[in-house]
Amino acid sequence: MKTIANQTFDEERALYGEHDIIVRDCKFDGPADGESAFKECRNVAAEDSFFNLRYPFWHDEGLKISGSEMTELCRAALWYSHNIEITDTKLHGIKALRECANVVMRNCDIISPEFGWSVNGLEMTDCTAESEYFMMRSSDLRFNNVRFKGKYSFQYIENSTFENCVFDTKDAFWHAKNVTVRNSVVKGEYLAWYCENVTFENCKIIGTQPLCYCKGLKLIDCEMIDTDLCFERSEVEACVTTPIMSVKNPLSGHICAPRVDEIIRDDESYRGEVIICGECCCA
Repeated sequence: MKTIANQTFDEERALYGEHDIIVRDCKFDGPADGESAFKECRNVAAEDSFFNLRYPFWHDEGLKISGSEMTELCRAALWYSHNIEITDTKLHGIKALRECANVVMRNCDIISPEFGWSVNGLEMTDCTAESEYFMMRSSDLRFNNVRFKGKYSFQYIENSTFENCVFDTKDAFWHAKNVTVRNSVVKGEYLAWYCENVTFENCKIIGTQPLCYCKGLKLIDCEMIDTDLCFERSEVEACVTTPIMSVKNPLSGHICAPRVDEIIRDDESYRGEVIICGECCCA
């Protein structure tokens, strides 16, 4: 592989169509303000480099990015690319990852509104993220030890697993399908409305009006803190280990908890059962 080191590029499509290259300690910045530095490239490693220009990695195949920084001016950094590994890197531009597949991210810091749309296959480990509409319409996500803060996350995702995560997020997991969240904290309003076949296992759920209009919803040994008006019109099997403030009109299934302060039934067609019990009876 050819190595390009200690250079600055600011022209349009600076390394267009290159393949089998290592770019080390380079800067993509300057007065020419050129876009699309690595467009249509193949087998590229970018190490310890600085990206301050738009659209650097589009339509690429085989990327390894490590120890690098993408500033807030580096918008839409990775689109339409496949087989990507990103480690120890800051991604701070809007819409940093979209329409990509087979992505691995480790030890990254993400500050990027509208990050991760329509991504198929993302493994994210030991990362932090701030975003709005994070990971919308993506599938086959595998997150471990990810800390996220923002709004409207994980909407319309499918076939995904999250473990040991902390999510502080409003309107998370709306319309999600076939998702499992384990050993995690999920804080925010209106969690997982309209979801289908979603399971929370050993999780702490915090915030108002969670888990409404759901199909095939499961909670296994979960805590629920400051949760009121839960499970409205949901098909649910839930084992909750803490008191619940209120449950409203569950459609079907069973909700087991040590205490429910208020059970609201103002429609006889919703027949979900609320069971007050000292130990979980849903195993």
